[in-house]
Amino acid sequence: MEAGTPEVDRPISVIIADDHTVVRDGIRAVLEREKDEFRVVGEAADVPSTIREVREHKPDLLTLDLTMPGGSSLAALPACFIAHPTLAVAILTMREDPEYARQALRAGARSYVLKEAEPAELLQAFRLAVSGGNYLHPRLGALMATGEEPASDGVVLSEREREVVRLIANGYTNPQIAEQLHVAERTVKTYRARAIEKLGFSSRAEITAYVRRIGLVE
Repeated sequence: MEAGTPEVDRPISVIIADDHTVVRDGIRAVLEREKDEFRVVGEAADVPSTIREVREHKPDLLTLDLTMPGGSSLAALPACFIAHPTLAVAILTMREDPEYARQALRAGARSYVLKEAEPAELLQAFRLAVSGGNYLHPRLGALMATGEEPASDGVVLSEREREVVRLIANGYTNPQIAEQLHVAERTVKTYRARAIEKLGFSSRAEITAYVRRIGLVE
């Protein structure tokens, strides 16, 4: 049996790394339905704890969010591989961007799957990663094959998310944005959080620079 291939008489050990509890719970639920095949041995909500969990548990599989507190998820992969060279990594993200997928695969990830995926797709991505294969979300695979990029500087924002980002860049507060868009402030916070997750940055300076780059300035 090749190194890195889990023993057939035990479940595949998994660490789930994501800073959102609801996402970790969702992945855990999917895996626990396949309890004879997968076993969750740890969770992490930031980059440093991800590295610690890998060092401690040496899992077969790490499911990794691209955007977490405490540093760059992809930059942490070398430390994870040093701790456990046969580790398989599956990126689970909202970022539908071929460039991020390329970076992830170059960094050593084997699968790149979107958080919108159905359980069957998640399991396929995880199984392929552990078996030494690769999985790429079909739309991303098509974009990479044709060389095309999504709109908006490689980031796919909804119309509402783009509007919120534009207003943030122009100095509006959440209450002011809510008034401008005629929505509740909590709705603004939801759009803002989604946009930040997709963009990978949260400071007003970075958002302003992004808005200028894609031509959303007033």
